[in-house]
Amino acid sequence: MRGSQSKEREITATCVRPESVLICGDCTLAGCFFPLASLSCDMPPHILVINPGSTSTKLALFEGQILRSALTVRYESAELDSFAGIWKQFDFRMEGIRRWIRSEVHAPLSAVVAMGGLLRPVQGGTYRVNDRMLADARANLQGEHASNLGCAMADALAREHGCQAYVGDPVSVDEIEPLARYSGHPLIQRSSLSHALNIHAAARRAATELGRPLGEIRLVVAHLGGGISVAPVLGGKIIDVNDANSDGPFSPERTGGLPLQQFIALCFSGTYSEAEIRSLVRGRGGLTAYLGTPQATEVERRIADGDALAREVFEAMAYQISKEIGAMATVLKGALDAVVLTGGLAGSAMLTGWIQERVQYLGQLLIYPGEDEMRALAEGALRVLQGAETAAEY
Repeated sequence: MRGSQSKEREITATCVRPESVLICGDCTLAGCFFPLASLSCDMPPHILVINPGSTSTKLALFEGQILRSALTVRYESAELDSFAGIWKQFDFRMEGIRRWIRSEVHAPLSAVVAMGGLLRPVQGGTYRVNDRMLADARANLQGEHASNLGCAMADALAREHGCQAYVGDPVSVDEIEPLARYSGHPLIQRSSLSHALNIHAAARRAATELGRPLGEIRLVVAHLGGGISVAPVLGGKIIDVNDANSDGPFSPERTGGLPLQQFIALCFSGTYSEAEIRSLVRGRGGLTAYLGTPQATEVERRIADGDALAREVFEAMAYQISKEIGAMATVLKGALDAVVLTGGLAGSAMLTGWIQERVQYLGQLLIYPGEDEMRALAEGALRVLQGAETAAEY
């Protein structure tokens, strides 16, 4: 495990008030409170960012305008398999986080912000961690996922460091319109579980590049990662989106939507348990099922070596992504300012080239490879701390 440092776009922040400190009267920024004996308003603020994933925990420390330090703590499957559920991993993961903090954090923290989990449906934004959020996360309200640990990690560390805890744009952000909730049967309602954090961040970046306010542009944003979320964004809100665990394009590890009659037959064939079926569609689907690997770089290597099946499968994924983009464009009645591709797979020139061939008729294509979720989380906290946005109550 290694720490890394990188140059990033400029951001600023300010401190929030621990209960025991005096209020500094010199600063005009909203929410700026400093222990007068130890800090001044000229001191760069520090924001700790935490992003727990299924096999890792990402950490970052922002100091003023600079990402000072970052680390991805990776875990062996055998380590995590020894715990009976996500919440049993909490203390184990926190030990590693605290070790990193002791080595990297040398000034008072202004805030701790974490990835939000499978919480209640909420609007997009930055949320103050409270008891209700913690209870819902511990109950795995909409499913068990490592991101549920985020709010509890932020809360514990914020208490230790005398600052406020936040989560940003949880997976459960739900801004979809009423018509988008219909599934085809009243027993099942479509809901919004998506890569909301990165979709919102990419939309803000697109607005900046287009030189227009976010609230005035019309986008289709496709997050292309281990799971794929494709969303029409109108007025800065995700007004429809596929559930990357249940429908939409197949991805490196997930099946996306499947032909229902064949899937029902598979479920009742007696060959698979419920747990095996769930694993088949999320974890062992997509590229993994067809080619035995979720790694796009490996697939492209095989294609370069003349593997015809690898090429056909990879192009089929681009085909399905393009279809989903086209479908979501109809939600905006075809009037788009841009199509945005983001996430790890957006770094594949081969994949994005195939997508561009099929969607370029819709308008401008913007490609933002990678998923800068750590910065997106930090920027959400900064907007609150600077008074540009009010922290939402969960």
